[in-house]
Amino acid sequence: MGMSRAQKEQEIKDLNTRFEESEVVVLTHYSGLTVKQMADLRAKLREEGATFKVTKNTLAKRALKGTKYEQLENMFTGPTGVATSQDPVAAAKAAQAFAKENDKLIILGGAMGEIILDADAVKQLASLPSLDELRSKIVGLLVAPATQVARVLQAPAQAMVGVTKAYSEKA
Repeated sequence: MGMSRAQKEQEIKDLNTRFEESEVVVLTHYSGLTVKQMADLRAKLREEGATFKVTKNTLAKRALKGTKYEQLENMFTGPTGVATSQDPVAAAKAAQAFAKENDKLIILGGAMGEIILDADAVKQLASLPSLDELRSKIVGLLVAPATQVARVLQAPAQAMVGVTKAYSEKA
């Protein structure tokens, strides 16, 4: 039994919201994946803060209307899965990692904002560090000078203690 008109309208609305709120969209073909493999894919994407949705291409094309991803419409052919995330790298990274392990998941391409990505561009995007990794590197760079200043300030005090100890041992 197919979807009712109300269910289709709700699906289009949900997909449209997902497209509007996402920084990156990665389109895949998933033909040949088992239910367990699909569950593993969804779990890996969820770990990275991304989601994976399988939907009818006609509904997805309607949901794209009015979004920054409208140009992806011609990529919706065959059994298409949509990975999305608010982190500009998470969906690409998780989908690419899963595709390396399982040759039945084929990355077609995607988009990051207005920029359309082919499969190779998605692979390059996947190789970039995530927002969390970049944030931790920046924090590390900001903390490093303070740590060095503290060491420099402690050095004279340690030297003075060493000199005082040497004089006391002489006497």
